[in-house]
Amino acid sequence: MSNPIQQVQQLGQSIWYDNMRRGLLASGELERLIEQGISGLTSNPTIFEKAIAGSTDYDDALLALARAGTGVDQIYESLVVEDIQAAADLLRPTFDRSGGADGHASLEVSPALAHDADGTVTEARRLFAAVARPNAMIKVPGTPEGMGAFRRLIAEGININVTLIFSLQAYAGVREAYVSGLEELVANGGDPEKVASVASFFVSRVDTAVDSALDALISAGGPVHLKGLQGKAGIANARLAYQAFKDTFKGEHFAALRERGARVQRPLWASTGTKNPALSDVLYLEALIGRDTVNTVPPATLTAFLDHGRPGPRLEQEGQESEMVMASLEEAGVRMEAVTDKLLAAGLKSFAESFDMLMENIEDKKTKLLASEHAHPGVSLGDLLPEVESTLARMQRDEVMSRIWRKDHTVWQEEPTEVVDRLGWLHISEAMAEQAPALREFAEEARNAGFHHAVLLGMGGSSLGPEVLRQTFGKADGFLELIVLDSTLPGAVRAVTESIDPAHTLFIVSSKSGGTIEPLSFYRHFRGLVEQAVGKEKAGQSFVAITDPGTSLEALANAQGFRRVFTNATDIGGRYSVLSYFGLVPAALMGMDVVTLLERADRMLEGSQSCVPAHDNPGAWLGSVLGVAALRGRDKLTLVTSPTLGGFGLWVEQLIAESTGKQGKGIVPIAGEPLLGPEHYGDDRIFVYARLDQDDNGATDAAVQRLQESGQPVVRLGLRDRYDLGAEFFRWEFATSVAGAILGIQPFDQPNVQQAKDLTARVLKEHQASGALPKVEVANSLKGLLAGAVPGDYVAIMAYVPETAQLDSAFDDLRRHVMEHHRVATTMGYGPRFLHSTGQLHKGGPGTGLYLQITAANGNDLSIPGAPYSFGLLAAAQALGDLQALQEAGRRVVRVQLDGEHVEAIRSLTRELG
Repeated sequence: MSNPIQQVQQLGQSIWYDNMRRGLLASGELERLIEQGISGLTSNPTIFEKAIAGSTDYDDALLALARAGTGVDQIYESLVVEDIQAAADLLRPTFDRSGGADGHASLEVSPALAHDADGTVTEARRLFAAVARPNAMIKVPGTPEGMGAFRRLIAEGININVTLIFSLQAYAGVREAYVSGLEELVANGGDPEKVASVASFFVSRVDTAVDSALDALISAGGPVHLKGLQGKAGIANARLAYQAFKDTFKGEHFAALRERGARVQRPLWASTGTKNPALSDVLYLEALIGRDTVNTVPPATLTAFLDHGRPGPRLEQEGQESEMVMASLEEAGVRMEAVTDKLLAAGLKSFAESFDMLMENIEDKKTKLLASEHAHPGVSLGDLLPEVESTLARMQRDEVMSRIWRKDHTVWQEEPTEVVDRLGWLHISEAMAEQAPALREFAEEARNAGFHHAVLLGMGGSSLGPEVLRQTFGKADGFLELIVLDSTLPGAVRAVTESIDPAHTLFIVSSKSGGTIEPLSFYRHFRGLVEQAVGKEKAGQSFVAITDPGTSLEALANAQGFRRVFTNATDIGGRYSVLSYFGLVPAALMGMDVVTLLERADRMLEGSQSCVPAHDNPGAWLGSVLGVAALRGRDKLTLVTSPTLGGFGLWVEQLIAESTGKQGKGIVPIAGEPLLGPEHYGDDRIFVYARLDQDDNGATDAAVQRLQESGQPVVRLGLRDRYDLGAEFFRWEFATSVAGAILGIQPFDQPNVQQAKDLTARVLKEHQASGALPKVEVANSLKGLLAGAVPGDYVAIMAYVPETAQLDSAFDDLRRHVMEHHRVATTMGYGPRFLHSTGQLHKGGPGTGLYLQITAANGNDLSIPGAPYSFGLLAAAQALGDLQALQEAGRRVVRVQLDGEHVEAIRSLTRELG
């Protein structure tokens, strides 16, 4: 039975692979793709920059060239020419079978030559000769100078891929140059049958730019029906280009050349990975299948198409609608010529920057490789190391990495439920990179609208990532100050309310499901305040929604006139969403450089790809360490950070706890714990030190070194600057998925979180019926709880009180006392935030927790407009529901009600322990 790629071939279209790296060759992955029907390959500076800088694929070859004194430019060319040669050799049978029509491997001239026709011709000749393969194809840009070079190169019989074509006007020039070049080739006695060319017409980037322009028009008061044009411009543009292709190459103009054996210049649909998370991940493949065309497909899109693509000859359908789409855009004020000119300039700039960065990274890696042979620096695993190495070897043998990237649910469980539809985080950074300019424009729009604060209303996965970014980066000059509200406690809601001016605050209502009770309650509260400040008609413009498509929140946002609705990819769970809209919209509003954050993530992504051997794969390696350590009883993952990265533990805590804490198993993340001497730690620990080079790390370095010398396993992860958090987000997501496989746990669901929500709803219902909260019998002696502590236990402090710096200090002292006197690990979380984080581990993980629930009277309560309960009652119900869930799970739990001032009450509790 044929696969979707082969079915597309039968419809007259070739599928090429838009990716290249040495690991694809060494692992045999490219060869397997060719066997599946891939019939060509494209590359560009961005692809090589990620591959060379983000992986170890090229380290051996690079080191050998560096030792020989080879310069950076020569190193680059040597590496990529060798890759293209190898790819061309693998594609040679395809080339021969097709009579030279297919089976090409593309290599790009330097982006610095985009406006230099003579330089482009010279370099293209040299590269074609260097590759020395008849199925090599040289890429030149679709600038006016590039088209002049293209015509001359075709006349010389060199295979050319004209890239970065966005407009129909530019494409007309490309077709004319191709025909003219072939005519000159024939006039000079050349054989046109030996020349092949494609015209790379970019698709999804057109939608990204047009959709952003439409959003701006709608935000400025334009008609809402403009939303109906979103996601249509790219395909309409391509379909019109295909009609132009047929007019040129199927008509009389090309007849004489066709009789001499000349090939048509096939349109190559480029940029066909879906950039808008709300659209189908195979949209630009399924819509653009037509005879005599090529679609060059990035890895994630190819995986998706093989899984659920529906081939069909759709390219020539709806041609009249394409003209109507373009006319409607012009009528709305979207000038396609301006859009495509901007896209060409941005594409040239992006490739040039990638090329410059690539040169810098080669120089940097060259220096490091010459300085030392590197493996996993700063690692001391002791007797865990042999088992970690064995586990990595087994994963390599079982193709676990490849299966993860193929979204094979059997890595974790027999059924695909909540696995195949939860792996979108693997590629989300690539899609979001295309949205970065639009996010920057939105941040500028918010500034220009007079907003001073952005308040994120969310819980769990929608709030913890932004909170880490807020703590780590703060706001850039002139941008909005971010405040994250993820507590239903009246004191917390009141504190945020009193710190802002509702008339100059942008509120971000953030919920994947769209129905989460906390953010919707926050929205009701702040909507009323904004209406009082700016009027009911304008109030909607002070709100933004981030949610999945089709949720009740999306409907609410549209009905109530929100400034913007960001619909996220549906195949990403909340705790894996920091590199999606959920994390990046708040980041952009703070003035962060979203592009750099995503670039760092992409480098880690490249290093963790399926073709990278498991031992060299940073995500797989860390996941193996964590999984093996947990199996060996070292399940207390203790995260130590440089001062600037203190907030990072909040995010890691949720990711690890909610992903692995189930079925009576799990890794217990310890974040923010006081760092003490080795004598206060048991043999249930493994330490991971996230170290920021730019911080003053002297005291922390010394403490970690003492732990290592005492025999505790230690892993050091170095970050050059704060933006390396992008890489760490991806590393830890991948590591968590690997650790879950090792532990035999499905890491993408959270069954016990719903249990706590249901119990909260039951408590609220009982209160509505009786007017009182249900009574629960529970011990109240912390000293008695600690008396039962045994090695391997941990103490979880669950505080339903508003967070303050003074309380943080008091809880640190309590944790320190427990560690010093009982030698057990401690965790600390503020409620109800942790219900969407460590709460899953508390109920579903190992029964080694000692749970201390701390509550206090919610004086000065706040009502929730339209709700039959107040914030104080909601928080009390959440605490009580949490307690009941712990009791039903048979956990050891006590409850302490604070009287008087909270800080002093906690210090008094510590003193009572003796």
